[in-house]
Amino acid sequence: MLTWPALEPTAELRAPPRLRHTGREQLVAAAETLLVTFLWATSWVLIKVGLNDLDLQPISFAGLRYALAAAVLAPFGWRAIRAVHRRGDPGLDRALVVRVAVLGLFFYAIAQGAQFAALAVLPAASVGLVLSSIPIWVAAVSWLRGEEAAGGWQVAGIGVLVAGAALYFGGFDVGAAGWLGLGAAALCAAASTIGQHLARDLNRDTQARLGGAIGVTALSMTIGSALLLAVGIALEGWPQLDMNGWAIVTWLALVNTAFAFTLYNRTLRVLTAVESSVIVNLLLVMVAAMAWLFLGETLDLRQIAGLALATAGVLAVQVAPRLNRRPAAGTNP
Repeated sequence: MLTWPALEPTAELRAPPRLRHTGREQLVAAAETLLVTFLWATSWVLIKVGLNDLDLQPISFAGLRYALAAAVLAPFGWRAIRAVHRRGDPGLDRALVVRVAVLGLFFYAIAQGAQFAALAVLPAASVGLVLSSIPIWVAAVSWLRGEEAAGGWQVAGIGVLVAGAALYFGGFDVGAAGWLGLGAAALCAAASTIGQHLARDLNRDTQARLGGAIGVTALSMTIGSALLLAVGIALEGWPQLDMNGWAIVTWLALVNTAFAFTLYNRTLRVLTAVESSVIVNLLLVMVAAMAWLFLGETLDLRQIAGLALATAGVLAVQVAPRLNRRPAAGTNP
């Protein structure tokens, strides 16, 4: 999955060979992807409410969320891994566990902790704009690894993203705490970029040994969330949650994480990467709109134009290479 919501917890999935689907199936899958994008956008609002209104500490808050989500996914992941052993295929070994642990460290412990820390001091739209650059950094690493060549449209998309960010942050009074928040957001983007490539390699090389994507996701999330929660408790103490706090953590873990990613992975069996990217890139717009509606975060016309440019730039980077690889007319999809 090469979309900037990769900051949410999931392993990279490679969709099975594409089959022919009816128009109704595609419409349903598109609606489901739109629902998932909406749920992901609400995560940002709920996180800000927990941090600002309920005074939750960011690291332990993030750790508790993903630990609960991992507890939900763990039985399914363990069942998939056990199925591999029953077939007599090679299963887990020390080297493979280390690779999964490194994925959990970057993709969950570092990335998610940094995201929550950034949201503790910055507006949701500002953090979203920084994290929207994740697909570009993922693509840049792919170019450096020789996996993909940079096309003209992708270079143009990067320029548009930079212009949008400059327009958004131009004249923006960040302040000392804001710079720390931007640093945390940049750390989240860097860790997510590394995590994306680690997840790609694991799913390409060893997915069968882990029982598929559910095994990779469950195991890496369990390790990463345990580290994140341990660090949060050591630095901030056990999170003190009232009923509202538990409701937010439970909803984030069960609905916006376990359910949303299960549904999203299912839609990838119907939609192409281009079709999915077009829908998911509405996330930045949804986050900004919800932050204005529910959190009172206002945007002027310049910032709105900057967000729109950034979204267009990210979309160009994601969509252009896939459009170039579309099969010619008359060939099988």
